[in-house]
Parts: sequence; structure tokens; C-alpha cells
Amino acid sequence: MSSSLSLRQLKTSLLDLLFPLRCLDCGSEGSLLCETCRQKLPRIKQPFCQRCGTPLSGGKLCPACVSHPLTMDGIRSVLLFGGTVRQAVHQFKYKHITAMAAPLGQLGAEFLRTYPLPGEVLMPVPLHPRRLRERGYNQAALLATEIGKLSSLPVVEGALLRQRDTVTQARAASAAERRRNVRDAFASQRELHGERVLLIDDVCTTGATLDACAAALKAAGAGSVWGLTVAREVSLSLHPEP
Repeated sequence: MSSSLSLRQLKTSLLDLLFPLRCLDCGSEGSLLCETCRQKLPRIKQPFCQRCGTPLSGGKLCPACVSHPLTMDGIRSVLLFGGTVRQAVHQFKYKHITAMAAPLGQLGAEFLRTYPLPGEVLMPVPLHPRRLRERGYNQAALLATEIGKLSSLPVVEGALLRQRDTVTQARAASAAERRRNVRDAFASQRELHGERVLLIDDVCTTGATLDACAAALKAAGAGSVWGLTVAREVSLSLHPEP
């Protein structure tokens, strides 16, 4: 382990220890998201696209799924990405507040209890090794661990590899660019024998990253691949690309 990574992990641990447990929304002490504010978070409800899970005003499939069907079996997300949800994800993902994995993972586990999805194993969307070294942790892996604890589903890490260091998806201006950016970016490290995989990530915008993972897993023999994310951003997902 490099000295820079050791120092980064130490810094992360100290931040987790010293960060005051105050609700991001109301500021009350005791937790990063208090129960009252958790209940007020904007859940995604029907109607939504039956494939990618993006909110709809009507119908079964969104325009994007009609024009570019997903390889994966489906995606579901718990919350709309904005306000307190955006702040929580950003604190978790970019500010080293890894303790946020617990309340966000609890939301994912609660969703699975209410709306079960096909899945025998949880797999986090992997980071490229360079980005993992820079950040010090994979937020999707932390989420998967928390969801696994509460759902009794095993977490499998290392089976899926991010083999190409792509430009961050946030910089892509369209759904089509996001699909091109992650095409063939992932590979399965082992053969699968019909396993039903549930991919875990923090945010879904167009589903391009999850779908690229699913393509690699299905090529390796996965029986089905669904995605579950804490939040859904809809700014790019509703617009079909030529």
C-alpha cells in the first residue's frame, strides 16, 4: 500500500470520526439523515419507465428506452436527485463522508424489502484503479456493503473490472455521449453460470454506465442483471438520441 493512499485513508477515517452527526436537512443531532427528514425525501413513484425507471407522465417505456433499449433487465432508483439528496450524495462521493453510506444504504435496503428485485448477489459498479487510488474508496462498494448487511444478500467485489479509464460521465453533454464514453469499458473477471446480479451505484442519469456493466456480465453468463441506485437524475434521461 502506498504512503499516499495510507494517508488518504487515515484522513477519511478521521473525517468519519470527527464529522458531527447532524442531519443534512434540519441540522438536528444524532444522524446524518434524521428519520423525519428521511421520510420527506422525494421518492420515485409510479408512473415510471418499466425498463430504466425514469419518471413518466404516462405509458410503459420512456422515449430513450424505445429508441435505445437497454441490455440489462431493468433499473430502479429510490429517490429523485436534487436538494438534500444531491447534497448527501456529494458529501458521500466527493467530501469523504463515508459514514453517509449507512443511511443511503438503508434506503436501498428498505426499497428492496418493499419492491423486491431479481438478484442473488450484489455487485457494486467498479471504479478504475486510478480513480480508486485518488478517492481512496468506491462509494458504490460501500453502498453495496450496507445494503448487503440489511438484505442478507452477498456482495461480490472484483468480479467486474473497469478496464478503461473513461472521462467522468458528468462531463458528457448527452445520453449518446455517455453511451459512447463507457462502451466496452467493463469486463467480467470470471465466468458466471446464470447468476442473477443486482448492480449497485449511487446515481443513475441515463443508465449508460449500468448498462455497460450489464453487457459485460451477460457476456460472461449472468442470467439477469438489474440495477439499483439511491438516486435518479432525469435531466438527460428523457431525451432520445438519434
